[in-house]
Amino acid sequence: MNWYVMGVDLGSTTAKATVVDYSGALVGSSVVQMGAVSRDAVRRAMDAALTAAGVEQTDIRRTISTGYGRKLVPGADRSFTEITCHARGAAALHPGVRLVIDIGGQDSKVIAVDSDGLVDRFAMNDRCASGTGRFFDVLARALEVDVSEVGDLALAGADGLEVSSMCATFAETEVISLLAQGQEKADVAASVHKAVAVRTLGLVAQVGKATPTVMTGGVARNPAARHYVEKALRHPIELLDQPQIAGAYGAGLLARDEYAGSIAATETRDVAAKNQLVDRAAGIVPQCTGCDGMAGDHSHTTIPLTVRS
Repeated sequence: MNWYVMGVDLGSTTAKATVVDYSGALVGSSVVQMGAVSRDAVRRAMDAALTAAGVEQTDIRRTISTGYGRKLVPGADRSFTEITCHARGAAALHPGVRLVIDIGGQDSKVIAVDSDGLVDRFAMNDRCASGTGRFFDVLARALEVDVSEVGDLALAGADGLEVSSMCATFAETEVISLLAQGQEKADVAASVHKAVAVRTLGLVAQVGKATPTVMTGGVARNPAARHYVEKALRHPIELLDQPQIAGAYGAGLLARDEYAGSIAATETRDVAAKNQLVDRAAGIVPQCTGCDGMAGDHSHTTIPLTVRS
């Protein structure tokens, strides 16, 4: 008998939902843009994924949520960290992947994946908006172009300008200053993308380079972001057909495993990740009041996955 499960990734700017069948195949998905975390948006994403799959809500046997707003997903049976879900989804979308670079709306993560598609170790930047989707929104606003146009604009420019501030709070002012000096919009865009790639390389350095490498999240659709990260890594990034749904697909696969009774190995890894994140949240962490965005500052944390004894 065929049966279905659902994975939902409620991020800071988009809601993603997937429907997965008993074999682990992706049979329906959706991505809904939103201005802020929204129950309405996640419901629309879930309904659209059900429609795409041609199934009803009553056909769904298990729902797992992930993402920034995972506690707001209606009907979710449980939740997993974005780290575990992005690794699992990316490994399914690109079998054999060893490194996942996820640049989301509010944070960025680099995840080393083992041969089973599980998280080996990861590093993340969730204390500062530099290099995230929000950062590119700020850039687009300063350049007076739509955010969907920023990547192509950057590819048309030269990347030799000095971009000293990687803090989203001050980046807009710096971009405006460069434009006031007569610099071309394309050159400014290219130079900012290069600086973001260098920042991302700082995260990669903490977990180690590995191939194949993929990017997930909305920024993966930005051709200049991919180009400059590839240049920084000095190896290619493999393209995913649907990079935004990696987390939701991973959540769906975990829901499938749970319903089929094979969740144990992944659950152990996710508990380890949660423990490390809780430990970090309980510590004293300096708050960014205008960091220079250089690799190695307080916004970067490496988290090895070791289970507490």
